Amino acid sequence: MSIVTLQSVKKDFGIKELLKDASFSLDPNDKVGLIGTNGSGKSTLLKMIARLESIDSGQILVNSGAKIVYLPQQPDMDENHTVLEQVFADSGEQMNLVKEYEELSDKLAHYPDDSQLMSRLSTVMERMDATGAWEVETNAKIILTKLGIVDFDVKVGTLSGGYRKRIALAAALISEPDLLLMDEPTNHLDALSVEWLQSYLNRYRGALLLITHDRYFLDKVTNRIIEIDRGDIYNYTGNYSYYLEKKALAEESAVSTQRKHQGLLRKELEWLKKGPKARSTKQKARIDRAHALRDTEFKDINGKVDISTVGRRIGKKVIELKNVSKAYNNRTLIHDFTYEFSPEDRIGIIGGNGAGKSTLMDIMTARIKPDSGSVEIGTTIHIGYFNQHSEELLTAVNDDQRVIDYIKEEGEFIQISDGTKITASQMLERFLFPGNQQYAPINKLSGGEKRRLYLLRILISAPNVLILDEPTNDLDVQTLAVLEDYLEDFNGCVVVVSHDRYFLDRTVDRIFALEEGGGLRQYPGNYSIYLDYKKAEEAHSLRGVAIQQETQKTVIAEKVVSPVIETKKVRRLSNWERREFEELEGKIAKLEVDKTAVEKKLATMAGNFSQVQKLYEEVETLKKNIDLATERWLELAEMES
Repeated sequence: MSIVTLQSVKKDFGIKELLKDASFSLDPNDKVGLIGTNGSGKSTLLKMIARLESIDSGQILVNSGAKIVYLPQQPDMDENHTVLEQVFADSGEQMNLVKEYEELSDKLAHYPDDSQLMSRLSTVMERMDATGAWEVETNAKIILTKLGIVDFDVKVGTLSGGYRKRIALAAALISEPDLLLMDEPTNHLDALSVEWLQSYLNRYRGALLLITHDRYFLDKVTNRIIEIDRGDIYNYTGNYSYYLEKKALAEESAVSTQRKHQGLLRKELEWLKKGPKARSTKQKARIDRAHALRDTEFKDINGKVDISTVGRRIGKKVIELKNVSKAYNNRTLIHDFTYEFSPEDRIGIIGGNGAGKSTLMDIMTARIKPDSGSVEIGTTIHIGYFNQHSEELLTAVNDDQRVIDYIKEEGEFIQISDGTKITASQMLERFLFPGNQQYAPINKLSGGEKRRLYLLRILISAPNVLILDEPTNDLDVQTLAVLEDYLEDFNGCVVVVSHDRYFLDRTVDRIFALEEGGGLRQYPGNYSIYLDYKKAEEAHSLRGVAIQQETQKTVIAEKVVSPVIETKKVRRLSNWERREFEELEGKIAKLEVDKTAVEKKLATMAGNFSQVQKLYEEVETLKKNIDLATERWLELAEMES
């Protein structure tokens, strides 16, 4: 039986019709990804199902007894609650029992002989057993830890918006509803937390309806896609990859149908021009058909952002950082960093929350000064900086300004990539802002639409250096795909800060990883290649620990070994093995030299992905050969001794 069923639901905000005739249902095993361009009504649809937004007509039927939990992008919280209190805010008796248990335990620590306290604690513990409060508290702490929150007693009011979202996410997960509605759950999560959440939702027994820009996440978690396209609902049974495949086929079919329709319409119009008389039933029917063909409307199959802005010349000198350092509150974020950015650079900057990624961006763009070191920006450089707080900046400065006036500040006419000029209004239409929406105030736009408008303003300014700080937050997957194509052909330097694995894989060929203490380590290749490097480093580290532990065991064993074992005859090296042993030292040294040479070459090939991949595989092969040769040398060395 379905948990939720929508029947002919309509929603219109005046300047835009969000839903024309939405009908679909959500079943207990559904894991549904909701996609569509920003402002298409995705968040509104979640709110309608959660009974937080009204519908204009139709009906939403909810299975009686079904528990539905909604996770918004910006959850409301009691700032005086501790983290754990907020997580359990809607848990009723379980939360009260946990709080009472902790209070009684604290009192008993000071008065251990108080029999009344002991009796009350025993009663509370029995109730916790009966209601499952023990398990809920443990699960909550595990989930919070996996999401990067380890201090459960800190007040919510002292935490950033990102950490509040994590707390709300934890509360939603432990509630284990029949249907979980999630609006951008991966925003503000680092890569490790996203991977954990992905794994958790794969095991989750309830139904999901989620909005996310993370396409790897969407692909791994969902088994169905619902797309909102200009008021219409389209269902695809399969994950995101399946949706892309079927969407492409549907668009090809639509083009073919429209082409056939236009051909038939042309013939019928030519026939009508000859002035046929409707004397017979057949002729009258043909005239009626011709009029029907003429009146048939086809939806524009694109329905997606068209980025075709013009670029500008870029010189050899881009941005040079020399011995740059920056610290806040005695915590070093960037230490002695030197790098000369080139026009061809495609760099992704990663690191945990608060590691200093945005700080580095602000230093590069001269918004803040480093504590030491220097920053030089080339004279031909025009930086387009897409700030992760763009929506807030746009709202604060231009909230009542009309959309079209905001774009006209860059010019009445805008030159595009083919050299022609189009009006500001035409440019807005390419960015999916229809005519009626262009004359609305900015405060009528959704959060994602504001981000898209801000991106358009940056791109039409013709930058030759693009610095994108969390560009995937609140941008729809369609816009992201077009932006990725745009960056691929962009004639200039691109620097990206993002937690979005898919976006990094498509747009960068070098990773800068910020580390504790202000260090910044460079890795050639995209994000997936970086992960391979990290796994190889971790495996090497674990192997080193294992060898060390084995050596310690051997030393201990030698100290306690019995005299009988000590006198056991050890096999000596054969002549062939001795020759192999002598040759291995030179072989290992040569392999190390070869590996260093390939790694140096790899560092200079960042612009050629296929070559980077080939060299990376060569490095991995050399590493494997070095490990095998080293293990064999150790084995022979033990026999030689």
